[in-house]
Amino acid sequence: MGAHAAHDHHDDHHDHKPTGITRWLYTTNHKDIGSMYLWFAFAMFLTGGFMALLIRAELFQPGLQFFEPSFFNQMTTVHGLVMVFGAVMPAFTGLANWMIPLMIGAPDMALPRMNNWSFWILPVAFLMLISSLFMSGGGPNFGWTFYAPLSTTYGPPSTDFFIFSVHIMGISSIMGAINVIVTVFNMRAPGMTLMRMPLFVWTWLITAFLLIMVMPVLAGAVTMMLTDRHFGTDFFNAAGGGDPVLFQHVFWFFGHPEVYIMILPSFGIASAIIPAFARKPLFGYASMVYATASIAFLSFVVWAHHMFTTGIPLGGELFFMYATMLIAVPTGVKIFNWVATMWKGSMTFEAPMLFAIAFVVLFTIGGFSGVMLAMAPVDFQYHDTYFVVAHFHYVLFPGAIFGTIAAVYYWLPKWTGHMYSEGLAKLHFWLSMIFVNLTFFPMHFSGLAGMPRRIPDYNVMFADFNMLSSIGAFGLGLTQLLFLWIIIKTIKGGPKAAAKPWDGAHGLEWTVPSPAPYHTFSTPPVITDENAHS
Repeated sequence: MGAHAAHDHHDDHHDHKPTGITRWLYTTNHKDIGSMYLWFAFAMFLTGGFMALLIRAELFQPGLQFFEPSFFNQMTTVHGLVMVFGAVMPAFTGLANWMIPLMIGAPDMALPRMNNWSFWILPVAFLMLISSLFMSGGGPNFGWTFYAPLSTTYGPPSTDFFIFSVHIMGISSIMGAINVIVTVFNMRAPGMTLMRMPLFVWTWLITAFLLIMVMPVLAGAVTMMLTDRHFGTDFFNAAGGGDPVLFQHVFWFFGHPEVYIMILPSFGIASAIIPAFARKPLFGYASMVYATASIAFLSFVVWAHHMFTTGIPLGGELFFMYATMLIAVPTGVKIFNWVATMWKGSMTFEAPMLFAIAFVVLFTIGGFSGVMLAMAPVDFQYHDTYFVVAHFHYVLFPGAIFGTIAAVYYWLPKWTGHMYSEGLAKLHFWLSMIFVNLTFFPMHFSGLAGMPRRIPDYNVMFADFNMLSSIGAFGLGLTQLLFLWIIIKTIKGGPKAAAKPWDGAHGLEWTVPSPAPYHTFSTPPVITDENAHS
């Protein structure tokens, strides 16, 4: 630690920061860019959440209350796109920017100028997407899956802006992923072997490879949409010899790995937090790495389980059904390892641990409904019902959002130099836990009873379940304003955070002072088993 102390003093002495707006416009510092990604993601989370509340207000009771069906369709579409591409993915990229260099002992990301670009093109993409809501003919209204021919033959004029914004988002994601891969392979401190890396770095490395492999597929899909709309091609037009089902194959070849892009970093976050608050090393580190890689590989061979009702041959249905169920094996390994880590540990339940445990429990419930949907004969019953909505919101809200919130509470003292209010954070947790279940659990029942998704009006028999979901949604939305207040309060002040505020935490990020100096690890740190990973 003597070497670290001398190194930290050196960093403090030279901790020069640019000031003013140019600091943020031109910055190549991984911490600044990480912060900008996180704030952007939070703004998009509130924007997409506001759209979700408009949807739930309309669905509070049967009959059309506030909006025309066309506007309702625009809200369901843009809500999904904003949450997936604007909130979840940038939040994980922000965490990667902040934490990966600190965790592997690197002074910055490997390609800092590209890092700046990959962030700053993102607001442009979303400005374009959201502005399409105010264009003649309205915004995109075909669902976040933008199936052809809804998005080609019948898409509004603003679809072209949507296509352009998806291209820009994809370029941003690919640049971010390249940066992570190059950083991890080239800038690890001496002694930080691959199998000594924290699980968060491993999960992000695998996520980065997924991004590089599937984002070009998405780009191809929207480019084919564009040429079908304007350049006389018929890729997805049956009248011209094309096939609308081709669109679904291409989309879901991107779309299913995309689900894991939104989950794998949360696996890494839980694998950092649970050992810290159980005060035990992570159980089965190597098996966690191999399980993550297995999940990523399997995500490429299950795409057609989203398409059982399109009439794919029986042999295809069987293959995709069994391949999908196979994902439960590495996922089960992870859940077993987290539980085994907690087993007989000296556990305490601060806010990061509460959110991490809630992530494990609720994600497992979402996984169970996923196994139900994987069964082809059963899927025919559930397809396009609220059961599907319940499933993916159970996977994504507790999975991606709770995972991100857990990470923010865990690393906030390192970022700000202050401890957050534990009482307010626990209030935030319990309100979130109650309202997330009140919002999404009733959707299982309305779906099983046959309520279709993406409709603004419904049969009176679904009224009670929808009323509960809407009450829960408004509670969940308001609760996140408490989260915003806690963050702002912590940035402005609070009890001083120690370099390592969590006594069970391990890793290089805890060897630098809190807040982390603007420049860290200008000299590579010494890697030992103690600070390699938890």
